[in-house]
Amino acid sequence: MTWPDLPPDSLFGIANLPYGVFSLADGQPPRVGVRIGDSVLDLAPALGDDVFGEPSMNAFMAQGRARWIEVRSQITGLLTGPQHRRIVEAALFPLSQARLHLPFVPGDYVDFFGNEYHAANAGRLFRPGGEALTPNWKHLPIGYHGRSGTIVLSGTPVTRPRGQRKAPDQDTPTFGPSRRLDFEAEVGFVVGVGSADPVPVDDFAEHVFGVFLVNDWSSRDLQAWESRPLGPFLAKSFATSVSPWVVPLGALEHARVSPPPRDPEPLPYLADTGKCGLDLALEVRLNGQLVARPPFAATYWTAAQMLAHMTVNGASTRPGDLFASGTVSGPDRDQGGCLLELTWGGAEPLTLADGSVRSWLEDGDEVAIGATAPAAGGARLGFGEVTGRILPALG
Repeated sequence: MTWPDLPPDSLFGIANLPYGVFSLADGQPPRVGVRIGDSVLDLAPALGDDVFGEPSMNAFMAQGRARWIEVRSQITGLLTGPQHRRIVEAALFPLSQARLHLPFVPGDYVDFFGNEYHAANAGRLFRPGGEALTPNWKHLPIGYHGRSGTIVLSGTPVTRPRGQRKAPDQDTPTFGPSRRLDFEAEVGFVVGVGSADPVPVDDFAEHVFGVFLVNDWSSRDLQAWESRPLGPFLAKSFATSVSPWVVPLGALEHARVSPPPRDPEPLPYLADTGKCGLDLALEVRLNGQLVARPPFAATYWTAAQMLAHMTVNGASTRPGDLFASGTVSGPDRDQGGCLLELTWGGAEPLTLADGSVRSWLEDGDEVAIGATAPAAGGARLGFGEVTGRILPALG
């Protein structure tokens, strides 16, 4: 029980305690806080530690897993011990008074393609009549090195990108705004402790601090033309939205599940055993209307395997580096994590509850992706949302 008055079904109770960065209208710079219910606890004065007075979580994350565990225990004690009430009340602020910021300074960004349902559906759409999966897909977590400079906080408007596009019946490409703009519901992971050496699967929790939500917006028409033979470029680099709250790995013990069976067995450096997956239930809303419920537990490649593959060639990592799962999808049609799947490449438009119809995103559309995970005693914890509204193309 916590002495702050929380409803019993709160998604942001003592079992969660996600970290973020906030500021108030008092002129003080942004600093690190923890969400409890609909309030944020200012950690620098509450814990008497200046590392939380920094405008990002990077310095704290770099202190390592033992420190993460210690701080989580200290925060739990503050919020459950009535004797700490005076200290905590002085550092507790309503979220309605807070402005949220990017929780960490992004370093490198890698986006993976780790969900078999999404990969197979994309293969059927892009290579009709061919194999749904490429020959390498079940041997390694496929990914691309993304652009970290356009990672933006949830709520930041997204301008429709421009670039080259070429329809199958055209001889030459044209230039202009994307006509097939899409969202991608994903799960992100942030590195707390970097390494100059490969990170084995079993060392995942020593390096990754926590989990958050990602919308890796995608222009399907730009991507179809420019991804021959290399991966996406302008189709993905215009914006990647991230949620403001980072749920620490320590809060997700009850969400651990075994990943789907692997066939063939991964190579030794990718071998994992036990409950290495996460049972997160995602929801995607378009203009406030529910359009999909992607299940993250269905993702084929785990985050630990992604980090192991990402570093096995000697690539280094730093605090603030992030990587994302790729689009999360499930076996059912309403579990697609993008419009590409929900409308089958635009061929089967989606009718929303208000009667509007969408094949692709239109200017003014707003996408919101949320998620919850199991906690102790049958409760659930929340990740908040990552949102974004589409603005018209420039020019």
